[in-house]
Amino acid sequence: MAFVGTTTTAAAQDVLTWHNDNARTGQNLTEKILTPENVKPGTFGKLFVIHVDGKVDAEPLYVNGIEILRRGRRNVLYVATEHASLYAFNADTGSLFWHAHLLKAGETPSDTRNCGQVIPEIGVTSTPVIDLRRGPHGTIYAVAMSKDRQGNYFQRLHALDLQDGREEFGAPVDIHARFPGKGYVSRNGTDVFDPKQYEERAALLLANGVVYTSWASHCDIDPYNGWVIGYNAQTLKQEGALDFTPNGEKGSVWQSGAGPAADPEGYIYVLAANGSFDATLNARGFPSQGDFGNSFLKITTGGSLSVMDYFTMYNVEAENSRDDDLGSGGPLVLPPMNDDSGKTWHLVVGAGKDLSIYVANRDDMGKFNAKGNQNIYQEVPHAMQHAFSRPIPAYFDGRLYYASTDDTLREYRFQNARLIAEPVSQTALKFGYPGSAPSISANGSRNGIVWAIENVKFTYDPGYSIPAVLHAFDANNLAHELYNSNAAPSGRDHFGAGNKFITPMIANGKVYVGTTDGVGVFGLLKERRQ
Repeated sequence: MAFVGTTTTAAAQDVLTWHNDNARTGQNLTEKILTPENVKPGTFGKLFVIHVDGKVDAEPLYVNGIEILRRGRRNVLYVATEHASLYAFNADTGSLFWHAHLLKAGETPSDTRNCGQVIPEIGVTSTPVIDLRRGPHGTIYAVAMSKDRQGNYFQRLHALDLQDGREEFGAPVDIHARFPGKGYVSRNGTDVFDPKQYEERAALLLANGVVYTSWASHCDIDPYNGWVIGYNAQTLKQEGALDFTPNGEKGSVWQSGAGPAADPEGYIYVLAANGSFDATLNARGFPSQGDFGNSFLKITTGGSLSVMDYFTMYNVEAENSRDDDLGSGGPLVLPPMNDDSGKTWHLVVGAGKDLSIYVANRDDMGKFNAKGNQNIYQEVPHAMQHAFSRPIPAYFDGRLYYASTDDTLREYRFQNARLIAEPVSQTALKFGYPGSAPSISANGSRNGIVWAIENVKFTYDPGYSIPAVLHAFDANNLAHELYNSNAAPSGRDHFGAGNKFITPMIANGKVYVGTTDGVGVFGLLKERRQ
């Protein structure tokens, strides 16, 4: 049941987008170096740490064997920072190839906007995306927030050449948008996207030649609405904008750093955070005012953006009032699955703060029923232990992995296109706030390893520092821990303090993990620097 999903064209080992593919499976199925036999303290550990100019909240990306001017073909690691920088490093040695500042003259990264969630500054928070076919050497797209001396704030989409970091296609472009509506951000019947009110936390999505951005607020500071905005990857012209709470409030896309997912047909899936939902439905079963807060959305593309289908919990108003929104997690598009009668199902999965895992039928999401959630394909209630968590799944070989706050990393299995409610294995370790976003390395269906970061403790205090821990578990039995970075003698494998939403990335025998000031690089110790 191995599944890669839709993504930009990539050679083996490339990691061009958050969680490896547009389905957001988190799996690298081309890893031939790391195995359950050699990932252990005696043979595996920290190789080196790459230091940069700010926090690394975005997942690092990786391109195998790209031509670098006067350096030849190299494996390149791309790292974005909250200091509004983008770096290209030699992925095998940590040496610098280029460094681009994503600011205009007289600008600085944004301040925190009186919100303690991204500190001490806001530059690039969301994971960029790479298109190997765009431009003369391939292109990396990133969104950076900045502020000028007059106190004006900007959100800009950048497009940089992979080889030398130069801007392409007339980049950067300022992000603005308008949408018909009379909601909290409306001006004379038109909703207006105000750059200072928003933070792009969810990873960028590149699908069918369009770069999609999706937007959250700074904390819950009004006014804001839920936006998805797309830009042509070649021209950077805006291709479409969707405000999915146009006549209401809130409803942003947080997703704890996870990106919107896309299925093979090109539809986009997001988990909308708490916000206005119109319980009065029209003849199509859609909210009468077009407000889809706290909902699982299927968005159609091509010329314009609109909600094609959705699922909303029956108790949406109660969940909104308790801040039990769906938007704390991220969606994952599952491979086609057959039930016991042989019928094929096309499914997507997501979870949020209400402790349930929702498996939706992509061909009929379920919409809204005030009497209960019986229209959803499957609900697994009480699958999480703590409401304030980061329920980001990974998928591998018919299994789903979740690690929520103050809970174990759990392995769930699918049988006949249904998720078995009880986990088949779990770790002894419980992950603290905000849980963990696991990633998978494997060679096809063999040598599966689940990688997860333990933040130990997260705090909004920018001066607080405690080492994060990288863990590796046997994908077939999570009770079997293969490695953790605290196990090495004398703190040998400590790599830095953990960030709130870091996600491990695995490529070509190495594991890369963002920190508060760089990237920790792990691999087989025979490659360790002397």
